[in-house]
Amino acid sequence: MKTSNSARPSFMRRLLAVASLAALLLGLWQLLPFAESLWAPDTATPRTVSARGDLAADEKSTIELFERSRDSVVYISTSALVRDAWTRNVFAVPRGTGSGFIWDDAGHVVTNYHVIENASAATVKLADGRDYKAALVGASPDHDIAVLKIGVGFKRPPPVPVGTSADLKVGQKVFAIGNPFGLDWTLTSGIVSALDRTLAGERDGQAIQHLIQTDAAINPGNSGGPLLDSAGRLIGITTAIYSPSGASAGIGFAVPVDTVMRVVPQIISQGKYIRPGLGIEADERINRQLVAMSGTQGVFVLRVEPGSAADQAGLSGVSRGNGGIVPGDVITAVAGKPIRSLQELLLRLDEFKVGDVVALGVERDGRSREVSVTLQPGV
Repeated sequence: MKTSNSARPSFMRRLLAVASLAALLLGLWQLLPFAESLWAPDTATPRTVSARGDLAADEKSTIELFERSRDSVVYISTSALVRDAWTRNVFAVPRGTGSGFIWDDAGHVVTNYHVIENASAATVKLADGRDYKAALVGASPDHDIAVLKIGVGFKRPPPVPVGTSADLKVGQKVFAIGNPFGLDWTLTSGIVSALDRTLAGERDGQAIQHLIQTDAAINPGNSGGPLLDSAGRLIGITTAIYSPSGASAGIGFAVPVDTVMRVVPQIISQGKYIRPGLGIEADERINRQLVAMSGTQGVFVLRVEPGSAADQAGLSGVSRGNGGIVPGDVITAVAGKPIRSLQELLLRLDEFKVGDVVALGVERDGRSREVSVTLQPGV
């Protein structure tokens, strides 16, 4: 049976119509999600995802460190008494703010000496909002360390876990918690930038040695706060910044915890820090002259106190003989480290404690020897 030519166009038209309808339906199907979004009510709730679950491992550890350490850090505000020139009345005025941290369960708080210097009163605020009047236990200005005490009767904040600083490495992560510019409980982070830095102190030019340098942001108000390692252990007390503008320039310094461990227990037990000494007399000006005249680097002993540690070790000072003045011993080294001045001698001895036995390099009549000295309380 043959098909007529007139039926073929009619079939093609029907086929094209079906194809067009299919294409139209497919397009409408693809536009359906967009249409649903337009018609969806405004009260639709977006899908939520736990932020903590999506954080990187190092972010989680930083958050945990802050949450674990925050309660051990305190906010310190100080005031000073001022006398009115006209009325002669005395009143207290705010002096400044700083940071500190809980040292032990007895309520001792450690901070920088310059935070409470020249203040007549200090208030310690805990992380939970409680305020306490603080009593000054004692201080060591040469180390920029002070100890306060507060009477916490209940819910005592935990002390900061204590680490070590002798094994620190440049590049190690560090964290500082404090109150910069009065913005309480602020966390900053960085690395150990350098070790064993020395800064000249503002008090009598006495240098502070073995400081930790860090790029963690430290600003006014951070002083006295803890510098922590990645395990949340105390490795230093933030103490100073180097900045022409007075704000953080990425160069901050901290008193190392090994120094803190030598100084703070003495302040708590005796109310002050007692430097270890030898029991000798020396003079910086005279020493410089003798070094220039003799060419011998060291500390010239002018006098030895009878019965002192130096006396028991056999050291001798300047004396008079038949031929005139007999020079005393010259201390040239402490524990194998050479010294060139009286200040260096004092700083070297300060690395030890009263009662420690230390080897001294001594020169007498051009001959060198080593003697052992048991350090005594100094001045």
